[in-house]
Amino acid sequence: MYFTPSRCRYGVGQRVHYTSIRQNPQGGEERRASRISSNFNIWVLKTAASFCIMKRSIAENASEEVKPVHKNIPHIPPVEERIERKISAFTSISMCALTVIIQIATSLLISILLAEYSSFVYALLLIAGAALAIRVYQRPGSPTYKLVWMCLLLAMPVSGMILFCLWGGTHQAKQLSLRKVPPIPCGESQRMSSEIDLGRLRRQSPAWGRLAAYLEKRGFLLYRNTDAVYFKEGADFFEDLIAHLEKAEIYIFLEYYILAEGKLWDRIFAVLKERAAAGVEVRITFDDFGNLTRFSDETLQALQNAGIEVKVFNPVHRYVNRIYFNYRDHRKIAVIDGQFAYTGGINIADEYANLIVRFGHWKDTAVRIEGAGVWGFATQFMQMWKMMGGSFHNEDDYYRPRHEAETAQGWCQPFTDGPLNNPDNPIEEIYLQLISSAQKMLYLTTPYYAVEESMQKALCIAADAGVDVRLFIPGVPDHHKFTYMVAETYWGELLSHGVKIYKYTPGFLHAKSVMADREVALVGSTNMDYRTFQLHYECGVLLYHMPVVEELLEDLDGILAESAPYTMEDWNRRSWFRKMCASIFKLGAIWL
Repeated sequence: MYFTPSRCRYGVGQRVHYTSIRQNPQGGEERRASRISSNFNIWVLKTAASFCIMKRSIAENASEEVKPVHKNIPHIPPVEERIERKISAFTSISMCALTVIIQIATSLLISILLAEYSSFVYALLLIAGAALAIRVYQRPGSPTYKLVWMCLLLAMPVSGMILFCLWGGTHQAKQLSLRKVPPIPCGESQRMSSEIDLGRLRRQSPAWGRLAAYLEKRGFLLYRNTDAVYFKEGADFFEDLIAHLEKAEIYIFLEYYILAEGKLWDRIFAVLKERAAAGVEVRITFDDFGNLTRFSDETLQALQNAGIEVKVFNPVHRYVNRIYFNYRDHRKIAVIDGQFAYTGGINIADEYANLIVRFGHWKDTAVRIEGAGVWGFATQFMQMWKMMGGSFHNEDDYYRPRHEAETAQGWCQPFTDGPLNNPDNPIEEIYLQLISSAQKMLYLTTPYYAVEESMQKALCIAADAGVDVRLFIPGVPDHHKFTYMVAETYWGELLSHGVKIYKYTPGFLHAKSVMADREVALVGSTNMDYRTFQLHYECGVLLYHMPVVEELLEDLDGILAESAPYTMEDWNRRSWFRKMCASIFKLGAIWL
Protein backbone atom coordinates (compact mmCIF):
# COMPACT_ATOMS: atom_id res chain seq x y z
CA MET A 1 0.00 0.00 0.00
CA TYR A 2 1.13 3.53 -0.61
CA PHE A 3 1.67 6.11 2.05
CA THR A 4 -0.83 8.99 2.10
CA PRO A 5 -0.13 11.76 4.61
CA SER A 6 -2.97 14.22 5.06
CA ARG A 7 -3.02 17.36 3.02
CA CYS A 8 -1.49 19.97 5.25
CA ARG A 9 -3.07 22.95 3.52
CA TYR A 10 -6.49 22.01 4.84
CA GLY A 11 -5.36 20.75 8.20
CA VAL A 12 -2.76 18.27 9.38
CA GLY A 13 -4.40 14.94 10.06
CA GLN A 14 -7.85 16.39 9.30
CA ARG A 15 -10.23 14.94 6.71
CA VAL A 16 -11.80 17.66 4.62
CA HIS A 17 -15.16 16.46 3.44
CA TYR A 18 -15.62 18.70 0.46
CA THR A 19 -12.34 17.59 -1.05
CA SER A 20 -12.13 13.96 0.00
CA ILE A 21 -13.03 12.14 -3.19
CA ARG A 22 -12.66 8.40 -3.02
CA GLN A 23 -12.75 6.55 -6.29
CA ASN A 24 -14.01 3.03 -6.66
CA PRO A 25 -11.42 0.33 -7.22
CA GLN A 26 -12.33 0.07 -10.87
CA GLY A 27 -11.80 3.79 -11.48
CA GLY A 28 -8.02 3.71 -11.26
CA GLU A 29 -7.48 6.54 -8.74
CA GLU A 30 -6.57 4.42 -5.74
CA ARG A 31 -3.77 2.82 -7.65
CA ARG A 32 -0.85 1.44 -5.78
CA ALA A 33 2.22 3.58 -5.78
CA SER A 34 4.97 2.56 -8.04
CA ARG A 35 7.01 -0.28 -6.59
CA ILE A 36 10.02 1.26 -8.21
CA SER A 37 10.06 4.19 -5.73
CA SER A 38 13.13 4.08 -3.56
CA ASN A 39 13.08 3.13 0.14
CA PHE A 40 14.71 6.42 0.88
CA ASN A 41 11.79 8.34 -0.57
CA ILE A 42 9.32 6.36 1.52
CA TRP A 43 11.41 6.98 4.64
CA VAL A 44 11.42 10.73 3.94
CA LEU A 45 7.64 10.78 3.46
CA LYS A 46 6.92 8.76 6.60
CA THR A 47 9.26 10.86 8.70
CA ALA A 48 7.67 14.12 7.53
CA ALA A 49 4.17 12.82 8.07
CA SER A 50 5.02 11.57 11.55
CA PHE A 51 6.41 14.99 12.38
CA CYS A 52 3.20 16.66 11.17
CA ILE A 53 1.06 14.26 13.21
CA MET A 54 3.17 14.83 16.32
CA LYS A 55 2.82 18.61 15.98
CA ARG A 56 -0.92 18.20 15.52
CA SER A 57 -1.21 16.05 18.63
CA ILE A 58 0.70 18.58 20.72
CA ALA A 59 -1.49 21.42 19.46
CA GLU A 60 -4.67 19.50 20.25
CA ASN A 61 -3.53 18.66 23.77
CA ALA A 62 -2.49 22.23 24.45
CA SER A 63 -5.74 23.88 23.44
CA GLU A 64 -9.43 23.24 23.81
CA GLU A 65 -11.01 21.49 20.88
CA VAL A 66 -13.21 23.71 18.71
CA LYS A 67 -16.29 21.97 17.40
CA PRO A 68 -17.33 22.39 13.77
CA VAL A 69 -20.10 24.89 13.15
CA HIS A 70 -21.83 22.57 10.73
CA LYS A 71 -21.94 18.88 10.03
CA ASN A 72 -19.00 17.73 7.90
CA ILE A 73 -17.53 21.23 7.90
CA PRO A 74 -14.13 21.78 9.49
CA HIS A 75 -13.78 24.69 11.91
CA ILE A 76 -11.77 27.78 11.18
CA PRO A 77 -8.35 27.06 12.66
CA PRO A 78 -6.61 29.44 15.04
CA VAL A 79 -3.85 31.73 13.77
CA GLU A 80 -1.04 29.54 15.09
CA GLU A 81 -2.44 26.47 13.36
CA ARG A 82 -2.88 28.33 10.07
CA ILE A 83 0.79 29.32 10.22
CA GLU A 84 1.71 25.69 10.79
CA ARG A 85 -0.37 24.70 7.79
CA LYS A 86 1.38 27.18 5.55
CA ILE A 87 4.73 25.87 6.71
CA SER A 88 3.54 22.32 6.15
CA ALA A 89 2.28 23.18 2.66
CA PHE A 90 5.68 24.64 1.81
CA THR A 91 7.30 21.52 3.22
CA SER A 92 5.07 19.31 1.08
CA ILE A 93 6.00 21.18 -2.09
CA SER A 94 9.68 20.99 -1.16
CA MET A 95 9.35 17.27 -0.55
CA CYS A 96 7.76 16.80 -3.96
CA ALA A 97 10.68 18.57 -5.60
CA LEU A 98 13.20 16.66 -3.49
CA THR A 99 11.55 13.37 -4.35
CA VAL A 100 11.78 14.09 -8.07
CA ILE A 101 15.45 15.08 -7.78
CA ILE A 102 16.30 11.97 -5.76
CA GLN A 103 14.48 9.72 -8.20
CA ILE A 104 16.27 11.17 -11.20
CA ALA A 105 19.66 11.18 -9.47
CA THR A 106 19.23 7.59 -8.28
CA SER A 107 18.23 6.47 -11.75
CA LEU A 108 21.24 8.14 -13.34
CA LEU A 109 23.58 6.68 -10.72
CA ILE A 110 22.25 3.16 -11.31
CA SER A 111 22.75 3.62 -15.04
CA ILE A 112 26.37 4.71 -14.59
CA LEU A 113 27.21 1.89 -12.15
CA LEU A 114 25.64 -0.77 -14.33
CA ALA A 115 27.39 0.50 -17.44
CA GLU A 116 30.76 0.43 -15.66
CA TYR A 117 30.60 -2.71 -13.51
CA SER A 118 27.99 -4.95 -15.09
CA SER A 119 28.08 -4.57 -18.83
CA PHE A 120 26.02 -7.75 -19.43
CA VAL A 121 23.16 -6.56 -17.24
CA TYR A 122 23.36 -3.12 -18.78
CA ALA A 123 23.19 -4.65 -22.26
CA LEU A 124 20.00 -6.47 -21.27
CA LEU A 125 18.58 -3.22 -19.97
CA LEU A 126 19.49 -1.52 -23.26
CA ILE A 127 17.46 -4.17 -25.08
CA ALA A 128 14.58 -3.71 -22.63
CA GLY A 129 14.72 0.08 -23.07
CA ALA A 130 14.67 -0.32 -26.86
CA ALA A 131 11.70 -2.69 -26.63
CA LEU A 132 9.82 -0.22 -24.44
CA ALA A 133 10.66 2.60 -26.86
CA ILE A 134 9.15 0.55 -29.69
CA ARG A 135 6.07 -0.01 -27.56
CA VAL A 136 5.78 3.73 -26.93
CA TYR A 137 6.08 4.38 -30.68
CA GLN A 138 3.29 1.92 -31.49
CA ARG A 139 0.71 3.24 -29.03
CA PRO A 140 -1.63 6.05 -30.14
CA GLY A 141 -1.13 9.58 -28.92
CA SER A 142 0.91 12.70 -29.40
CA PRO A 143 4.00 12.23 -31.64
CA THR A 144 5.93 14.83 -29.62
CA TYR A 145 5.13 13.08 -26.37
CA LYS A 146 6.23 9.74 -27.78
CA LEU A 147 9.42 11.17 -29.28
CA VAL A 148 10.59 12.63 -25.95
CA TRP A 149 10.13 9.33 -24.13
CA MET A 150 11.70 7.29 -26.93
CA CYS A 151 14.84 9.46 -26.87
CA LEU A 152 15.08 9.12 -23.09
CA LEU A 153 14.54 5.34 -23.19
CA LEU A 154 17.18 4.82 -25.86
CA ALA A 155 19.78 7.21 -24.42
CA MET A 156 19.40 6.25 -20.73
CA PRO A 157 17.49 2.96 -20.55
CA VAL A 158 17.59 2.48 -16.77
CA SER A 159 16.65 6.04 -15.93
CA GLY A 160 14.21 6.16 -18.79
CA MET A 161 12.33 3.04 -17.75
CA ILE A 162 12.08 4.12 -14.11
CA LEU A 163 10.87 7.61 -14.98
CA PHE A 164 8.48 6.27 -17.60
CA CYS A 165 6.90 3.92 -15.07
CA LEU A 166 6.49 6.84 -12.68
CA TRP A 167 5.23 9.55 -15.00
CA GLY A 168 5.01 8.39 -18.59
CA GLY A 169 2.31 5.80 -18.67
CA THR A 170 -1.31 6.31 -19.58
CA HIS A 171 -2.16 5.50 -15.97
CA GLN A 172 -1.30 9.07 -15.03
CA ALA A 173 -4.53 10.40 -16.48
CA LYS A 174 -6.52 7.59 -14.88
CA GLN A 175 -5.23 8.37 -11.38
CA LEU A 176 -7.41 11.44 -11.05
CA SER A 177 -9.93 11.65 -8.25
CA LEU A 178 -12.77 11.06 -10.67
CA ARG A 179 -15.52 8.50 -10.74
CA LYS A 180 -16.78 7.05 -13.98
CA VAL A 181 -20.33 8.25 -14.36
CA PRO A 182 -22.62 8.16 -17.39
CA PRO A 183 -23.05 11.37 -19.35
CA ILE A 184 -25.99 13.61 -18.57
CA PRO A 185 -28.82 12.31 -20.79
CA CYS A 186 -30.24 14.43 -23.57
CA GLY A 187 -33.88 14.28 -24.46
CA GLU A 188 -34.89 12.60 -27.70
CA SER A 189 -36.51 15.80 -28.94
CA GLN A 190 -33.31 17.70 -28.20
CA ARG A 191 -31.24 15.17 -30.14
CA MET A 192 -33.61 15.28 -33.10
CA SER A 193 -33.53 19.08 -33.07
CA SER A 194 -29.72 18.94 -33.15
CA GLU A 195 -29.77 16.64 -36.16
CA ILE A 196 -32.20 18.94 -37.99
CA ASP A 197 -30.03 21.97 -37.25
CA LEU A 198 -26.96 20.04 -38.39
CA GLY A 199 -28.59 19.42 -41.74
CA ARG A 200 -29.39 23.14 -42.10
CA LEU A 201 -25.83 24.12 -41.22
CA ARG A 202 -24.43 21.63 -43.72
CA ARG A 203 -26.55 23.10 -46.50
CA GLN A 204 -25.43 26.63 -45.65
CA SER A 205 -21.74 25.87 -44.95
CA PRO A 206 -20.59 22.32 -45.76
CA ALA A 207 -17.20 22.77 -44.07
CA TRP A 208 -18.66 24.02 -40.80
CA GLY A 209 -21.36 21.38 -40.99
CA ARG A 210 -18.63 18.76 -41.16
CA LEU A 211 -17.02 20.24 -38.02
CA ALA A 212 -20.36 20.30 -36.19
CA ALA A 213 -21.02 16.68 -37.21
CA TYR A 214 -17.63 15.67 -35.79
CA LEU A 215 -18.52 17.15 -32.40
CA GLU A 216 -22.08 15.84 -32.43
CA LYS A 217 -20.76 12.30 -32.88
CA ARG A 218 -18.86 12.86 -29.60
CA GLY A 219 -21.99 13.91 -27.76
CA PHE A 220 -21.84 17.70 -28.16
CA LEU A 221 -25.19 18.81 -29.55
CA LEU A 222 -25.79 21.72 -31.90
CA TYR A 223 -28.23 24.37 -30.60
CA ARG A 224 -30.15 26.94 -32.60
CA ASN A 225 -32.35 29.10 -30.39
CA THR A 226 -29.48 30.79 -28.55
CA ASP A 227 -28.29 34.38 -28.27
CA ALA A 228 -24.68 35.35 -27.55
CA VAL A 229 -23.02 38.47 -26.12
CA TYR A 230 -19.28 39.10 -26.50
CA PHE A 231 -17.12 40.77 -23.84
CA LYS A 232 -13.84 42.26 -24.98
CA GLU A 233 -12.65 43.24 -21.51
CA GLY A 234 -12.72 41.56 -18.14
CA ALA A 235 -14.30 44.54 -16.40
CA ASP A 236 -17.36 44.39 -18.69
CA PHE A 237 -17.62 40.65 -18.19
CA PHE A 238 -17.64 40.89 -14.39
CA GLU A 239 -20.25 43.64 -14.30
CA ASP A 240 -22.56 41.51 -16.44
CA LEU A 241 -21.86 38.35 -14.47
CA ILE A 242 -22.51 39.98 -11.11
CA ALA A 243 -25.72 41.59 -12.40
CA HIS A 244 -27.08 38.18 -13.44
CA LEU A 245 -25.87 36.49 -10.26
CA GLU A 246 -27.92 39.00 -8.27
CA LYS A 247 -31.03 37.93 -10.19
CA ALA A 248 -30.50 34.16 -9.76
CA GLU A 249 -33.60 32.38 -8.46
CA ILE A 250 -32.95 28.66 -8.92
CA TYR A 251 -29.26 27.73 -9.08
CA ILE A 252 -25.72 29.00 -9.69
CA PHE A 253 -22.89 26.83 -11.02
CA LEU A 254 -19.33 28.21 -11.00
CA GLU A 255 -16.31 26.25 -12.26
CA TYR A 256 -12.99 28.12 -12.59
CA TYR A 257 -9.30 27.36 -12.70
CA ILE A 258 -8.59 30.35 -10.43
CA LEU A 259 -10.73 31.89 -7.70
CA ALA A 260 -8.54 34.57 -6.13
CA GLU A 261 -9.35 36.66 -3.11
CA GLY A 262 -9.60 40.36 -3.81
CA LYS A 263 -12.03 43.13 -4.67
CA LEU A 264 -13.85 41.08 -7.31
CA TRP A 265 -14.19 38.06 -5.09
CA ASP A 266 -15.55 40.19 -2.25
CA ARG A 267 -18.32 41.45 -4.52
CA ILE A 268 -19.11 38.03 -5.94
CA PHE A 269 -19.05 36.31 -2.55
CA ALA A 270 -21.45 38.89 -1.10
CA VAL A 271 -23.91 38.11 -3.90
CA LEU A 272 -23.46 34.34 -3.58
CA LYS A 273 -23.99 34.50 0.17
CA GLU A 274 -27.17 36.54 -0.22
CA ARG A 275 -28.53 34.25 -2.94
CA ALA A 276 -27.75 31.11 -0.94
CA ALA A 277 -29.60 32.61 2.04
CA ALA A 278 -32.57 33.21 -0.28
CA GLY A 279 -32.70 29.50 -1.13
CA VAL A 280 -30.76 29.50 -4.40
CA GLU A 281 -28.69 26.34 -4.97
CA VAL A 282 -25.05 27.49 -5.25
CA ARG A 283 -22.23 25.13 -6.23
CA ILE A 284 -18.58 26.01 -6.83
CA THR A 285 -15.64 23.95 -8.01
CA PHE A 286 -12.12 25.21 -8.64
CA ASP A 287 -8.72 23.75 -9.38
CA ASP A 288 -6.37 23.29 -6.46
CA PHE A 289 -3.15 24.07 -8.31
CA GLY A 290 -4.53 27.36 -9.61
CA ASN A 291 -5.41 28.46 -6.07
CA LEU A 292 -2.57 27.19 -3.90
CA THR A 293 -1.66 30.67 -2.69
CA ARG A 294 -4.76 32.68 -3.64
CA PHE A 295 -7.65 31.11 -1.70
CA SER A 296 -7.41 30.77 2.06
CA ASP A 297 -8.87 28.28 4.50
CA GLU A 298 -10.98 31.05 6.02
CA THR A 299 -12.59 31.78 2.65
CA LEU A 300 -13.37 28.12 2.10
CA GLN A 301 -14.90 27.98 5.56
CA ALA A 302 -16.94 31.11 4.90
CA LEU A 303 -18.34 29.57 1.70
CA GLN A 304 -19.54 26.49 3.49
CA ASN A 305 -20.90 28.49 6.43
CA ALA A 306 -22.99 30.39 3.87
CA GLY A 307 -24.55 27.15 2.64
CA ILE A 308 -22.51 27.00 -0.57
CA GLU A 309 -21.30 23.60 -1.72
CA VAL A 310 -17.63 23.53 -2.75
CA LYS A 311 -15.38 20.93 -4.36
CA VAL A 312 -11.66 21.23 -5.06
CA PHE A 313 -10.40 19.49 -8.17
CA ASN A 314 -7.34 17.22 -8.06
CA PRO A 315 -5.63 18.26 -4.78
CA VAL A 316 -1.90 18.79 -5.30
CA HIS A 317 -0.59 17.65 -1.93
CA ARG A 318 -2.98 14.91 -1.06
CA TYR A 319 -0.34 12.31 -1.85
CA VAL A 320 3.12 13.71 -1.47
CA ASN A 321 4.69 10.81 -3.34
CA ARG A 322 2.77 11.69 -6.51
CA ILE A 323 3.24 14.67 -8.75
CA TYR A 324 -0.13 16.20 -9.58
CA PHE A 325 0.97 19.33 -11.38
CA ASN A 326 -0.61 18.06 -14.60
CA TYR A 327 -4.20 17.14 -15.38
CA ARG A 328 -5.78 20.34 -14.11
CA ASP A 329 -9.34 21.64 -14.45
CA HIS A 330 -8.62 24.68 -16.63
CA ARG A 331 -12.27 25.30 -17.57
CA LYS A 332 -14.13 28.57 -17.00
CA ILE A 333 -17.87 28.05 -16.70
CA ALA A 334 -20.70 29.94 -15.04
CA VAL A 335 -24.32 28.81 -15.38
CA ILE A 336 -27.26 30.70 -13.87
CA ASP A 337 -30.79 29.27 -13.65
CA GLY A 338 -30.34 27.32 -16.87
CA GLN A 339 -30.87 30.66 -18.59
CA PHE A 340 -27.39 32.17 -18.89
CA ALA A 341 -23.96 30.59 -19.32
CA TYR A 342 -20.52 32.20 -19.51
CA THR A 343 -17.20 30.92 -20.82
CA GLY A 344 -13.92 32.33 -22.09
CA GLY A 345 -10.41 32.92 -20.85
CA ILE A 346 -11.36 34.95 -17.77
CA ASN A 347 -10.78 33.59 -14.27
CA ILE A 348 -12.17 35.25 -11.16
CA ALA A 349 -9.22 37.39 -10.05
CA ASP A 350 -8.54 41.12 -9.87
CA GLU A 351 -5.92 41.18 -12.65
CA TYR A 352 -8.51 39.97 -15.16
CA ALA A 353 -10.43 43.23 -14.65
CA ASN A 354 -7.19 45.26 -14.42
CA LEU A 355 -7.92 46.16 -10.80
CA ILE A 356 -4.30 45.27 -10.17
CA VAL A 357 -1.48 45.49 -12.70
CA ARG A 358 0.31 42.31 -13.71
CA PHE A 359 2.33 42.25 -16.93
CA GLY A 360 0.81 45.49 -18.20
CA HIS A 361 -2.77 45.68 -19.42
CA TRP A 362 -4.47 42.32 -19.06
CA LYS A 363 -6.49 41.65 -22.21
CA ASP A 364 -9.02 38.86 -22.01
CA THR A 365 -12.38 37.94 -23.54
CA ALA A 366 -15.52 35.93 -22.82
CA VAL A 367 -19.02 35.23 -24.14
CA ARG A 368 -22.43 34.89 -22.54
CA ILE A 369 -24.98 32.64 -24.18
CA GLU A 370 -28.70 32.67 -23.46
CA GLY A 371 -31.22 30.07 -24.51
CA ALA A 372 -31.09 26.42 -25.52
CA GLY A 373 -27.28 26.25 -25.71
CA VAL A 374 -26.94 26.89 -21.97
CA TRP A 375 -27.74 23.23 -21.40
CA GLY A 376 -24.42 22.29 -23.01
CA PHE A 377 -22.49 24.07 -20.24
CA ALA A 378 -24.86 22.95 -17.49
CA THR A 379 -24.21 19.32 -18.41
CA GLN A 380 -20.45 19.93 -18.43
CA PHE A 381 -20.59 21.21 -14.86
CA MET A 382 -22.96 18.48 -13.68
CA GLN A 383 -20.81 15.76 -15.24
CA MET A 384 -17.65 17.04 -13.53
CA TRP A 385 -19.45 17.45 -10.19
CA LYS A 386 -20.68 13.84 -10.30
CA MET A 387 -17.26 12.57 -11.40
CA MET A 388 -15.79 14.26 -8.30
CA GLY A 389 -18.19 12.27 -6.14
CA GLY A 390 -20.89 14.91 -5.72
CA SER A 391 -24.62 14.60 -6.11
CA PHE A 392 -27.59 16.87 -6.77
CA HIS A 393 -30.75 17.45 -4.78
CA ASN A 394 -32.91 17.35 -7.91
CA GLU A 395 -33.21 15.35 -11.10
CA ASP A 396 -31.13 16.40 -14.11
CA ASP A 397 -34.13 17.88 -15.90
CA TYR A 398 -34.54 20.39 -13.07
CA TYR A 399 -31.47 22.26 -14.37
CA ARG A 400 -32.56 22.52 -18.00
CA PRO A 401 -33.02 25.93 -19.69
CA ARG A 402 -36.30 27.64 -18.85
CA HIS A 403 -36.67 29.38 -22.19
CA GLU A 404 -35.18 29.68 -25.66
CA ALA A 405 -34.29 32.67 -27.79
CA GLU A 406 -36.75 32.04 -30.60
CA THR A 407 -35.50 34.83 -32.87
CA ALA A 408 -31.79 34.10 -32.49
CA GLN A 409 -29.62 33.74 -35.59
CA GLY A 410 -27.13 30.95 -36.28
CA TRP A 411 -26.08 28.01 -34.12
CA CYS A 412 -23.84 27.37 -31.14
CA GLN A 413 -22.10 24.20 -29.96
CA PRO A 414 -20.56 24.02 -26.45
CA PHE A 415 -17.84 21.40 -26.02
CA THR A 416 -15.31 20.14 -23.51
CA ASP A 417 -12.22 17.94 -23.47
CA GLY A 418 -9.96 16.24 -20.96
CA PRO A 419 -7.05 13.83 -20.51
CA LEU A 420 -9.36 10.87 -20.04
CA ASN A 421 -10.25 11.26 -23.73
CA ASN A 422 -6.68 10.68 -24.90
CA PRO A 423 -5.65 9.98 -27.60
CA ASP A 424 -8.93 11.26 -29.04
CA ASN A 425 -8.70 15.00 -28.33
CA PRO A 426 -11.69 16.91 -29.73
CA ILE A 427 -10.23 20.37 -29.04
CA GLU A 428 -7.07 19.68 -31.02
CA GLU A 429 -9.16 18.31 -33.88
CA ILE A 430 -11.42 21.38 -33.75
CA TYR A 431 -8.41 23.63 -34.27
CA LEU A 432 -7.12 21.50 -37.12
CA GLN A 433 -10.49 21.55 -38.87
CA LEU A 434 -10.89 25.31 -38.41
CA ILE A 435 -7.44 25.87 -39.89
CA SER A 436 -7.91 23.52 -42.83
CA SER A 437 -11.46 24.73 -43.62
CA ALA A 438 -10.77 28.48 -43.63
CA GLN A 439 -10.91 29.90 -47.14
CA LYS A 440 -10.30 33.64 -46.70
CA MET A 441 -9.16 34.62 -43.22
CA LEU A 442 -8.11 32.93 -40.01
CA TYR A 443 -7.38 34.99 -36.88
CA LEU A 444 -6.14 33.30 -33.69
CA THR A 445 -5.35 34.66 -30.22
CA THR A 446 -3.39 32.67 -27.66
CA PRO A 447 -1.11 33.49 -24.74
CA TYR A 448 0.99 30.34 -25.28
CA TYR A 449 2.07 28.47 -28.38
CA ALA A 450 3.60 24.97 -28.47
CA VAL A 451 1.81 22.73 -30.93
CA GLU A 452 2.27 19.43 -32.71
CA GLU A 453 3.92 19.37 -36.10
CA SER A 454 0.55 18.63 -37.72
CA MET A 455 -0.96 21.93 -36.51
CA GLN A 456 2.17 23.90 -37.36
CA LYS A 457 2.07 22.41 -40.87
CA ALA A 458 -1.66 23.14 -41.23
CA LEU A 459 -1.11 26.84 -40.48
CA CYS A 460 1.73 26.99 -43.00
CA ILE A 461 -0.38 25.28 -45.68
CA ALA A 462 -3.29 27.66 -45.06
CA ALA A 463 -1.02 30.70 -45.45
CA ASP A 464 0.57 29.23 -48.60
CA ALA A 465 -2.92 28.72 -50.02
CA GLY A 466 -3.70 32.42 -49.73
CA VAL A 467 -5.62 32.46 -46.43
CA ASP A 468 -4.97 35.58 -44.35
CA VAL A 469 -3.58 33.86 -41.25
CA ARG A 470 -2.90 36.11 -38.26
CA LEU A 471 -1.60 35.00 -34.87
CA PHE A 472 -1.99 37.43 -31.96
CA ILE A 473 0.34 36.86 -29.00
CA PRO A 474 1.25 38.76 -25.80
CA GLY A 475 3.69 41.62 -26.04
CA VAL A 476 4.54 41.15 -22.36
CA PRO A 477 4.95 37.50 -21.31
CA ASP A 478 3.68 36.38 -17.93
CA HIS A 479 5.67 34.32 -15.45
CA HIS A 480 6.00 31.49 -17.97
CA LYS A 481 9.19 32.95 -19.50
CA PHE A 482 10.53 29.60 -20.64
CA THR A 483 7.25 28.80 -22.38
CA TYR A 484 7.50 32.10 -24.27
CA MET A 485 11.04 31.26 -25.38
CA VAL A 486 9.87 27.87 -26.63
CA ALA A 487 7.00 29.51 -28.54
CA GLU A 488 9.51 31.67 -30.41
CA THR A 489 11.11 28.58 -31.92
CA TYR A 490 7.91 27.94 -33.91
CA TRP A 491 7.46 31.44 -35.26
CA GLY A 492 10.29 31.47 -37.77
CA GLU A 493 8.69 28.72 -39.85
CA LEU A 494 5.28 30.41 -39.64
CA LEU A 495 6.72 33.73 -40.82
CA SER A 496 8.55 32.09 -43.73
CA HIS A 497 5.19 30.79 -45.02
CA GLY A 498 3.40 34.10 -44.75
CA VAL A 499 1.68 33.80 -41.37
CA LYS A 500 1.41 37.27 -39.80
CA ILE A 501 2.30 37.46 -36.10
CA TYR A 502 1.36 40.43 -33.90
CA LYS A 503 2.47 41.19 -30.36
CA TYR A 504 -0.07 42.95 -28.16
CA THR A 505 2.13 45.79 -26.93
CA PRO A 506 0.01 47.17 -24.01
CA GLY A 507 0.56 44.03 -21.99
CA PHE A 508 -0.49 40.41 -21.63
CA LEU A 509 -2.96 38.92 -24.11
CA HIS A 510 -4.74 36.07 -22.33
CA ALA A 511 -7.67 35.71 -24.75
CA LYS A 512 -8.25 32.33 -26.43
CA SER A 513 -10.24 32.65 -29.62
CA VAL A 514 -10.41 31.71 -33.30
CA MET A 515 -12.29 33.52 -36.07
CA ALA A 516 -12.60 31.95 -39.52
CA ASP A 517 -14.05 33.59 -42.65
CA ARG A 518 -16.35 35.89 -40.65
CA GLU A 519 -18.64 32.86 -40.31
CA VAL A 520 -17.52 30.86 -37.26
CA ALA A 521 -15.83 31.73 -34.00
CA LEU A 522 -14.39 29.75 -31.10
CA VAL A 523 -14.20 31.27 -27.62
CA GLY A 524 -13.16 29.29 -24.56
CA SER A 525 -10.42 28.31 -22.13
CA THR A 526 -8.19 26.64 -24.73
CA ASN A 527 -4.58 27.69 -25.28
CA MET A 528 -2.63 26.56 -28.32
CA ASP A 529 -0.21 24.34 -26.47
CA TYR A 530 0.38 20.77 -25.49
CA ARG A 531 -1.06 21.16 -21.99
CA THR A 532 -4.41 22.28 -23.37
CA PHE A 533 -4.62 19.59 -26.03
CA GLN A 534 -3.36 16.69 -23.91
CA LEU A 535 -3.24 17.33 -20.16
CA HIS A 536 -6.04 19.66 -19.03
CA TYR A 537 -9.80 19.75 -18.85
CA GLU A 538 -10.88 22.56 -21.17
CA CYS A 539 -14.10 23.99 -22.56
CA GLY A 540 -15.35 26.33 -25.22
CA VAL A 541 -18.16 27.14 -27.59
CA LEU A 542 -18.32 27.25 -31.37
CA LEU A 543 -20.52 29.99 -32.77
CA TYR A 544 -21.73 29.50 -36.35
CA HIS A 545 -23.18 32.41 -38.38
CA MET A 546 -24.10 34.39 -35.28
CA PRO A 547 -23.79 38.19 -34.99
CA VAL A 548 -21.27 37.72 -32.17
CA VAL A 549 -18.73 36.53 -34.78
CA GLU A 550 -18.62 40.05 -36.18
CA GLU A 551 -18.18 41.45 -32.66
CA LEU A 552 -15.13 39.22 -32.21
CA LEU A 553 -13.72 40.43 -35.54
CA GLU A 554 -14.12 44.05 -34.47
CA ASP A 555 -12.26 43.31 -31.24
CA LEU A 556 -9.47 41.62 -33.20
CA ASP A 557 -9.17 44.73 -35.33
CA GLY A 558 -8.81 46.70 -32.10
CA ILE A 559 -6.09 44.33 -30.90
CA LEU A 560 -4.32 44.76 -34.23
CA ALA A 561 -4.34 48.54 -33.83
CA GLU A 562 -2.50 48.17 -30.50
CA SER A 563 -0.05 45.52 -31.68
CA ALA A 564 3.36 45.51 -33.29
CA PRO A 565 4.25 43.01 -36.02
CA TYR A 566 6.73 40.32 -35.14
CA THR A 567 8.98 39.97 -38.18
CA MET A 568 11.61 37.58 -39.45
CA GLU A 569 14.21 40.21 -38.52
CA ASP A 570 12.98 40.07 -34.92
CA TRP A 571 13.23 36.32 -34.97
CA ASN A 572 16.76 36.34 -36.37
CA ARG A 573 17.89 38.98 -33.87
CA ARG A 574 17.50 36.60 -30.93
CA SER A 575 20.77 36.14 -29.09
CA TRP A 576 22.65 32.87 -29.47
CA PHE A 577 22.15 32.18 -25.78
CA ARG A 578 18.38 32.63 -26.08
CA LYS A 579 18.31 30.36 -29.13
CA MET A 580 20.32 27.68 -27.34
CA CYS A 581 18.17 27.80 -24.21
CA ALA A 582 14.97 27.72 -26.26
CA SER A 583 16.17 24.66 -28.18
CA ILE A 584 16.94 22.83 -24.94
CA PHE A 585 13.64 23.78 -23.33
CA LYS A 586 11.77 22.71 -26.45
CA LEU A 587 12.82 19.11 -25.77
CA GLY A 588 10.68 19.27 -22.65
CA ALA A 589 7.95 21.50 -24.06
CA ILE A 590 5.33 18.87 -23.30
CA TRP A 591 5.89 19.50 -19.59
CA LEU A 592 6.09 23.32 -19.64
